[in-house]
Amino acid sequence: MAKVKAHELRGKKKDELLKQLDDLKQELGNLRVAKVTGGAASKLSKIRVVRKSIARVLTVINQTTKLNLRKFYRNKKYKPKDLRPKKTRAMRRALTKQELKKGISKKKKRLMAKYPDRKSVV
Repeated sequence: MAKVKAHELRGKKKDELLKQLDDLKQELGNLRVAKVTGGAASKLSKIRVVRKSIARVLTVINQTTKLNLRKFYRNKKYKPKDLRPKKTRAMRRALTKQELKKGISKKKKRLMAKYPDRKSVV
């Protein structure tokens, strides 16, 4: 198999990508057997190309999965942690714009998180 291009992979569906991944893994296994049995130099140099192709296919699969998850959670209130903006620890803990407008201090924010208002059921 020739070197796989990422832009060609992006147009394919997930099942096609998985089939191609299986083919590449099978080929890699065959090349490794050829290496042990003393195969030609051309086969030995092809191992690297196949490994990189497998990595490209997996990268495209993971990127498309993540993109679909981002679309799904776009307007939701809560998102999985890996889809939230990373920023820095200090920035994540800083007061939001709404809290600044209300005049809440950092100490008050910490207390509100620690001891939320009780909700009584009547």
